[in-house]
Amino acid sequence: MNQPPNAHPPAPALPGCWWHPNRQTGLSCTRCGRPACPDCLREADVGSHCVDCAAVNHRQARAARPMSPQALVGARSSGTSVVTPVLIGLNLLAFVVTVVQANSLVDNQVSTLFGDWVLWPRAIAGADQWWRLVTSGFLHFGPLHILSNMVALLVLGRDLEPLLGKARFLVLYLVSLLGGAAAVYAFGDANGATAGASGAIFGLLAGALVVVLRMRLNPMPIIVTVALNAVITLRVPQISIWGHLGGFLTGLVVIAVLVYAPKKNRVGWQTAGVLLVVAAAVALVVHRDAQLAGVVCGPDAQAALVCTPG
Repeated sequence: MNQPPNAHPPAPALPGCWWHPNRQTGLSCTRCGRPACPDCLREADVGSHCVDCAAVNHRQARAARPMSPQALVGARSSGTSVVTPVLIGLNLLAFVVTVVQANSLVDNQVSTLFGDWVLWPRAIAGADQWWRLVTSGFLHFGPLHILSNMVALLVLGRDLEPLLGKARFLVLYLVSLLGGAAAVYAFGDANGATAGASGAIFGLLAGALVVVLRMRLNPMPIIVTVALNAVITLRVPQISIWGHLGGFLTGLVVIAVLVYAPKKNRVGWQTAGVLLVVAAAVALVVHRDAQLAGVVCGPDAQAALVCTPG
């Protein structure tokens, strides 16, 4: 049969939608290339994606999105740091007092406050001066020591405090400080004198490492930072290895309790976990105190102190 001379050839059949085969469509997903009707396409940054590819994009975006502070530890972020500058201020105040008392910027350890607050195991065991386990964390040997620690506290606190919340950040700091001091007291030189916020700083380092891993962020910067600090701790003389190690391990346990606590009764789990860590540190101190029972501290022994920055 002949066709009229002006007849157009029949249009080719269009493929059916992948999800609705009875619907012909000239559209397709710009990601997977499958034909899709308008109802099965979603607008994307480039072109349009089918419903399956759009769902994959959504899951990937959620996985890559950092967790909110509320989801991380149950805290609401204020976006501002309050505890961090207060801690820095207390450390600076203690340093100024020791400098004024010693009348020396470099040899401030000869001040009265330094002698009363420094972590000296013989004074703790022989005179029950337990406060030294905490107060020593606010003393520093000279300007370089306090400068390095306060810069580290500023950098770490600026990021961690808004994520953890003020109370949890303070708990991480103080319990890490106690853990570092307990390790120095339990395993260090009984006649050594240790001071510095490094135990707490290393606890914050551990906290930053766990938070980064928990939020599925790039961990390499914090891993490199931890590795560099570990090398410095081991290679530089007169640095309290036990203080740094104790603070780091304590911080690891505390931050794990804070960020991995079950959502149901989260505050209760967090509180119980932190109290157990504190109890372990206290038990370590009590055990060491029993080992040093009967030690008498006096002027002659104090004169032989070996000063160790923490």
